[in-house]
Amino acid sequence: MSKQVAVILSGCGVQDGSEIYETTLTLLRLDQLGIGHRCFAPDIMQHHVIDHRSGEAVEGEARNVLVESARLARGNIAPLDELQVDEFDAVILPGGFGAAKNLSNFAEAGSDMEPLPELVEALAPFYEARKPIGLMCITPALVPKLLGPGIAVTVGHDPGVSGAISSMGGLHRSCGVEDIVVDFENRVVTTPAYMLATRIGEAATGIFKLVERIDELMDM
Repeated sequence: MSKQVAVILSGCGVQDGSEIYETTLTLLRLDQLGIGHRCFAPDIMQHHVIDHRSGEAVEGEARNVLVESARLARGNIAPLDELQVDEFDAVILPGGFGAAKNLSNFAEAGSDMEPLPELVEALAPFYEARKPIGLMCITPALVPKLLGPGIAVTVGHDPGVSGAISSMGGLHRSCGVEDIVVDFENRVVTTPAYMLATRIGEAATGIFKLVERIDELMDM
C-alpha cells in the first residue's frame, strides 16, 4: 500500500479559504511521488466571503468551508471530524487566509488567536504519533497554539507574523521563498509559499521541497 497523506483545507480562494495554487501544487507533487491523499475540511460556515476581484467582503453572502473546499478536491473530500490518524502517514495544511479566518481567528486576534478546536483534535494525534506535519504560507502561524511552544517554523520574513509566532512561544526562522524549515525533533516542515512568492514557479519550488521532505520523514 502506498503512503497516505491527509490534506486539510479551509475553503477555496486565497482571501477567504485555501490558496488554490498552493493546494494544487501540493496535490500534484504527492501524485508525482506516488503518494495517496485525501482532503478534509471543517463543516462550518466561512468567517466571511471575499470578492476576489475587489478584495472586499460581500455583504449578505455566506458559504460553507467544506462545500467550498470540495471545489479544490474535485468532490473527493470528507468532514474534518472524520479524519482518522491511523489511516494516514502524514498531514499537510496548504495556506490561504482561510487558515487565519476559518481554521483560527488569527486574522482578527493575532497572538491572542485560538485555533478551531476541531483542527486541534485532528492534528494532536499526528503530533503525538510523531507523524510528519507540513504547513505553508500563513498556516505555520497556528503552530504554537496547535501543537505547542518551541517548534521552529517559517512564514518567510514577515515581521508582524513572525513576531506573533514568537510571542505565542513559537520559534520563527527566516527563510527564502524557495526553501523550507525543518524541525526534525518535532517532525514539522514549513515553507513561506505565497507569503513571499510573486509567481507560481517560486511557490512550487518550496512546496515541492516540503512534500519531498514529508515523504522522507515518513520513512524515518
